[in-house]
Amino acid sequence: MTSSLLAPRGRVRMRMADGGTVTGSTAPTRILDWRHPNVSSLLRRIDVPADSGDTSSPAHRIAALRQAHRWIAAVVQPVYSVQDERPVSEVLRRRRGSCSQRLAVLESVARASGVPTRVRGLLVNGRFWYPRFPRFHRFVPHQIVLAWPEFRLDGPSLTGHLPAPWLTVSELFGGLDELSEDGGGGFTNVGAETLFEALSRTAIDWDGATVCPAVGAACDLSAYVLADLGHFDSRDELFARHGQTLCGMARLLAEPILSRRTAGA
Repeated sequence: MTSSLLAPRGRVRMRMADGGTVTGSTAPTRILDWRHPNVSSLLRRIDVPADSGDTSSPAHRIAALRQAHRWIAAVVQPVYSVQDERPVSEVLRRRRGSCSQRLAVLESVARASGVPTRVRGLLVNGRFWYPRFPRFHRFVPHQIVLAWPEFRLDGPSLTGHLPAPWLTVSELFGGLDELSEDGGGGFTNVGAETLFEALSRTAIDWDGATVCPAVGAACDLSAYVLADLGHFDSRDELFARHGQTLCGMARLLAEPILSRRTAGA
């Protein structure tokens, strides 16, 4: 049993047809505040030049995003924060962030380097997070709003062919079928590894399109998707339309406790 008591009231979450008009952007937003000195400092640390998206190849852009992902995974401590709208600059200052917040940091790096991003909104069953809260199932929201990033890459790939215009963060480290066959197992949602770390070693498939190994943890997570909310030019737009997972009062009460709890603890 999951909880609906802490969710925002009076909000209907359903897919809005985007009609192919969601082109993404490199513009800074309140969450993706990539012009902040904290983000500029990160770009210097990982040696990613600003506004290089139009001049570098897709291979170089992917390599830079992978490098940024590794830095974030190593330096920004995973915690159970419920403030999805926290600005990236603040996440970097704290050096602590939820899976959603660390994905936002990666998006900011992309935008700062000239790579347009957008997000796909997914409404995920709270049961997906049961393994992390074995004694507190009743307090897990029954549905969770997840912003899953995509990056627009134009130009020929390493093979000389034009890549798909949008690269999901699930495929940042390789195709889903390729990742599912690497033998590292799927994602269990237990222990210190979060979705953010897992996407670098295994398939994270929200659509059920991946052939998963017969044994081990699942890489097909489509059974947990309650609704596909469609694409949005930014996570700011997604949360403005569909709200965050918890209501404001619940976030106010839960954040001081959860933000000090390291993922897996």
